[in-house]
Amino acid sequence: MQRVTVTLPGPLCEELDRYVTDRRYDNRSEAVRDLLRTALRQPGSTAEDGEAMGVLSYVFDHHTRELASRLMHHHHDNHALSVSTSHVHLDHDTCLETAILRGPIAALQAYADGVLGQRGVKHGNLFLIPIETKAHAHDHGHGHTSHEHVHVKDSF
Repeated sequence: MQRVTVTLPGPLCEELDRYVTDRRYDNRSEAVRDLLRTALRQPGSTAEDGEAMGVLSYVFDHHTRELASRLMHHHHDNHALSVSTSHVHLDHDTCLETAILRGPIAALQAYADGVLGQRGVKHGNLFLIPIETKAHAHDHGHGHTSHEHVHVKDSF
């Protein structure tokens, strides 16, 4: 680990201290590390050529004309990126969907843009977690000796 000194104006430091207390961090350093990780995972701040896991969450009005059909076609057109999806009815008109994605960062961002840009999608967010895929060879006792594991990149 490297030590970095940051000078903050009083009000911002007080906000940081409230953040540390409210979220029960042990110290400011832990909170600042988490805040930096979050900021560096935002679209536009991560290398576009890497691999990532993504969590795309969005709220939409299912009564919007043909929205459900457009979203379904978009999901099917990009099925290779999808790991899992969930759908929750929030009320009579509104649904929440969450898609867990895996693939190239640029493809995940394009997928999210295709969903979040639809008329009728009210709120949405893509959370990216940069990963490395590593092949490992070892026997689990069922005849398979080689498979891939996902590792969160050490830079975060």
